[in-house]
Amino acid sequence: MAAALLVRENFNFLSLFFKSKDVMIFNGLIALGTVASQTAYNVFAFECPCSQGRNYYYGLAAIGVPALVLFLVGVMMNKSSWDLVFECRLRQCRKLSGAAAFALLGNIIGRAVVAPLTWAVISLLRGEAYMCALSEFVEPGTLDGFPSHQGPEVMARFPCQGSLPTELQGFWAEIERRLKFESQLIGWLLVAGVAVLVFLMLCVKRCCSPLGYQQEDYWSQYRSNEKSLFQRTASVHARLLAAENIKSFFGFVALDKEEKEQLAEHESASPICSTEWNRVTGVYLYREKDGLPLYSRLNKWATYSQEHDLEAMEKEMGVMSRPSATGNVQPLLSLSLPGL
Repeated sequence: MAAALLVRENFNFLSLFFKSKDVMIFNGLIALGTVASQTAYNVFAFECPCSQGRNYYYGLAAIGVPALVLFLVGVMMNKSSWDLVFECRLRQCRKLSGAAAFALLGNIIGRAVVAPLTWAVISLLRGEAYMCALSEFVEPGTLDGFPSHQGPEVMARFPCQGSLPTELQGFWAEIERRLKFESQLIGWLLVAGVAVLVFLMLCVKRCCSPLGYQQEDYWSQYRSNEKSLFQRTASVHARLLAAENIKSFFGFVALDKEEKEQLAEHESASPICSTEWNRVTGVYLYREKDGLPLYSRLNKWATYSQEHDLEAMEKEMGVMSRPSATGNVQPLLSLSLPGL
């Protein structure tokens, strides 16, 4: 019993830790997965052609193409990307201010570049792709004792040590050392540049945010809990609605014990109209109403629904960054940016 209690307590602690550090952990897992993929690619797939004119394009493609694919996948997997698409499609982004749009795009791009930057940095630190791409551009005259009259076609063969003539084998280590030095130097400079950029972005975000540190942390926890509960509830709602429709068609529905209890508890699941879905979907700017924070579009929708003020809801749920003429609703230029 004591062991089970200890395991449960440790599990709860880990759950709370990962929930509070979800962005950091998520980005770390992406980076680790990218490192593993890059290592596997170099071991099993990377094969320099060692041919003049082909090395350069193959080396650049080995670094750039996977990075581009990972970037596009990161953009597609980011919910904010589709919130922005929905916002532009439904509301034509007319109410989205330039500063807010810039912050939102920065969040999307910042989350999406984690994997491609990791791929590029690991490729540069390993040096194989860089050596393949630039070996043909090494000047033979800069190598002591290198045979004269050797052109780029010979230098392009250096990434493939086994294909070199016997008299040139002794120069392979020096050329590899020189090119890997250049590649790793660029990689470390890239790491330093990204670190400085992230630091500056965090400083700007903290300085420009109208919220205190504690409220920012609370807002992050609210977003995490709202997302989790919304997804779980939507799953149950969809299951119950499907059960009602199937029962109407067949006259009965096959449910397990838990689903039967849910159906009995909620009796029926009513469809939600598209207008309500649209009101809780899209880009959200932090706002306050009568001094109380509204942490999401769903929070705003619930607040106006409880007041039964349809006119104010229609106005507010369609406005993204326009200040209220009455001063009742005070919008603050702060986006929900979980990636920073």
